Amino acid sequence: MKIKNNIIKLFITFFKIGAFTFGGGYAMIPIIHREAVEKNHWVTDEEMLEMLAISESTPGPIAINSATFVGYRVAGFWGAAAATFGVVLPSLIIITLIAFFLKRFSEYKAVRYAFMGIRAGVAALVIKAFITMSKKCPKNITAYVFIALAFVSVTFFDISAILIIACGGVMGLAFNLVFGGEEAGK
Repeated sequence: MKIKNNIIKLFITFFKIGAFTFGGGYAMIPIIHREAVEKNHWVTDEEMLEMLAISESTPGPIAINSATFVGYRVAGFWGAAAATFGVVLPSLIIITLIAFFLKRFSEYKAVRYAFMGIRAGVAALVIKAFITMSKKCPKNITAYVFIALAFVSVTFFDISAILIIACGGVMGLAFNLVFGGEEAGK
C-alpha cells in the first residue's frame, strides 16, 4: 500500500512540476530540488547533484531523466514510470492545445507580452539553479578552472555541451586517480 501511495504521490508531484514550470529542464531544477530533497526527502542534496550530472550526461531532457531517477529511487520501475509520465503529461497537453490553436493564439499582443514575461522568469530560475548547484560543487582550484574553461568553451566557442560533460567526467576520473578517493571532491 505504501508503494502505491508513493507512486501516486510521485505522479502528482511531477505533474505539478511539469505543469507549472516554464522554460524546460533547467528551469525545473530548483522546483525538483524543493520537492524531492526539501519537502519529500526522497533524495539527499548530494544525490540530487549526482542525479543532475547523470541526467545531463545521458540522452534525453534533464527534467525527464531527473524525474525517472527520483521515481526509481522511491518506488522502483513503477515509481520511475509514474514520475516520468507525470512530468511529461502537462507538456504534452499544453503543446497539443497550442498546436491546435497556434495561428490564432500567437496573434494576440497579450500572449506575446506574456511569453516575454515568462522568458524573464525562466532566466531567473536558471540563475537560481546555477547558484544552488554551485554551492554543492567541490571547492578546489581544479573545479574552478574547469568551470571557467567549460563556460568559455560553450559560450564563446560554441563547443558542444556533451563534449564538455564528457571532458568533465574524464577530468574527474583522472583527478581521482592522481589524488585518490575523498580528496577529489574537496
